[in-house]
Amino acid sequence: MKIRSLLLGSVAAAGLSTGGAFAADLGVLTSLDVCDALGLSGLTISSDTNCLQITGEVKYKFSWGDFDNESFGVATPADGGIAWIGGGDGALPGTDDNLDWRSRFDAWIKFVATADSDFGPAKAVLKLKQVTDARVDNEGVRYYGGSTTGDGGYILDGNGDPVVDVNGDWTYSGPGSVVLDEAYVSIGDSTVIMAGKKGSIMNKGDDEPLTWLDLFNSEDVDRGVSWGPLGGDTDGLDDGGMVIQVTSDLGNGFTISAGLEKLDNQQADPVAPLYGAGTAVGVIAYAGEGISAHITGAAAGVLDGEVEAWGVHAGFAGTFDNFKVVLAGAFGHDDVAPVTDYWNVLASASATFDMFTLAAAFEAVDNGVDTDLGAGASASFAVTEGVTVNVGGRWYQQNIAGLGDAWQVAAGVSAAVTESITVTGELGFVDNGSDDLIYGSAKLAWAPGGGYTSSIKGTVTSETLGADVGYKLETEFKKTFE
Repeated sequence: MKIRSLLLGSVAAAGLSTGGAFAADLGVLTSLDVCDALGLSGLTISSDTNCLQITGEVKYKFSWGDFDNESFGVATPADGGIAWIGGGDGALPGTDDNLDWRSRFDAWIKFVATADSDFGPAKAVLKLKQVTDARVDNEGVRYYGGSTTGDGGYILDGNGDPVVDVNGDWTYSGPGSVVLDEAYVSIGDSTVIMAGKKGSIMNKGDDEPLTWLDLFNSEDVDRGVSWGPLGGDTDGLDDGGMVIQVTSDLGNGFTISAGLEKLDNQQADPVAPLYGAGTAVGVIAYAGEGISAHITGAAAGVLDGEVEAWGVHAGFAGTFDNFKVVLAGAFGHDDVAPVTDYWNVLASASATFDMFTLAAAFEAVDNGVDTDLGAGASASFAVTEGVTVNVGGRWYQQNIAGLGDAWQVAAGVSAAVTESITVTGELGFVDNGSDDLIYGSAKLAWAPGGGYTSSIKGTVTSETLGADVGYKLETEFKKTFE
C-alpha cells in the first residue's frame, strides 16, 4: 500500500469518527506526502511512492601570478613531499617574467530517489559531475590537468613524446566531460546494502593532528596517517569504483562495514604491473560520548585469489573536558618486487584553557629501509572575541630521502570583521636542509549565507636557489544547495 494513501486514509478515518468539523480540516493535511512520511527534507520532489532529493554545488576558482616553479619543498615518502610556490628562474628561455594562471570549475548535482520497503528505505543514487581545470604555465600553451574526469594534459605517444597534429602542434586532451560520478542502489535502515558505482566505505579518520601547523608527512597525505604508496591508481590500495557494500549499526555507537570494491579493476598492466583485481574492505567503528575510533582493513587482489597488497588503518580521537587526544597508525604491505612494508604512526594532544590552547604532535613513517620522524607544537590565543593569534613550529627528519632535517616556524591571525567576513594572515620561515624560504599570505573570506561563499587570497614567497620570488592571487566562488 502507498505510504501517502495509508497516512491520509488513517487521518480521514480519525476525522470522520470525531465529527464533520475535524474532517473539514483535512485539506491542510493533504500536504503530507511521501517525503514527509520518510522524514526527508530539503529540495525535494515527490510522487505517490518516491521522494526525490536534489543537492548540488558549483565552484569556480581562478589563480594568477608567477607561481608554477615548485622547486623548494620538503621530501616525504607517501606522496613525494610538499612544495612551496616559486617564480620562473630563467632555466627556460624567457621564463623569468612570464606569468601563470589557472581557471577551474567543479560542478556536481546529485539525485537520491527514496521509497519505503519491507527492509527499510530503498534508494537509487545518481551523481553527475564535471571538472575542468585549464592551466597556462609561463604564458605558454593551455593544457588541461588535475581533473578528476581523466584529463591528463598533453597526449603522449608510445615513447612518451607529445603527439603532434597535421600542423605540427602538440595535441592535448580537452575539458572534462560530464560523467556519472556515482550510480548505485541501496536498501536498509540499521543494516544497509549498497551496490553500483560509488565511493569507498574505508574509514581513514580519527587521525588528524591537533596542532595549528600540520605535520609534514601528515599534510602530504591530506592530514593524518597513510598505509603508504602501495600499488594501484591511488595513494594506497585502490578503492571505490564498482562496489558491493554492507554497513550495519550494532547500537551503542558501534558500526561494522564490509565490502568488495574496485570490482571493475584489472589484474595487471604493462606500465603499472600491480593493480590487484578487487579490493576487500572491512571496518569496525565507534562514535559516542566524546570518543570516536575505528580500524579499517583492506586487501587487493581478491578476485583472482592472490592478494598482492594489504593494509590496516586505525585511529582514536577523544575529548576529555579541556583535553583532546589523537592516536593513529597505519601499516601497508605489497608483494611486488621489491617487497615493501610501510608503516606510519601519529600522536597528538591539546589542552584548552580560558584564553589559549596548547597543542603538540609527533609522527613517524618507515618505508622498510629508513625511518622519518616529525614533531610540531602550537599555541593559539583568543585575544578578543572573534580575534585569534596562532604561533607554531614543526620539524621533520628526511632520512628516507637522505636530505637531513627540515623545519618551519609561523605566526598567523584570524579576525571575524563582521558576522560574514573573516580575515586571516600568516607569515613564516621554512628551512629544508639545503635552502630556506620566507612566505606570507593574507585571505579575505565572505559567507553571507544561503550556501554561498567566496574568498580572495594572496601569497608571496622569497627567492630560493631554484626559483625567483613567487606570488599568487587566488579567488574562489562557491554555492551549494540542498
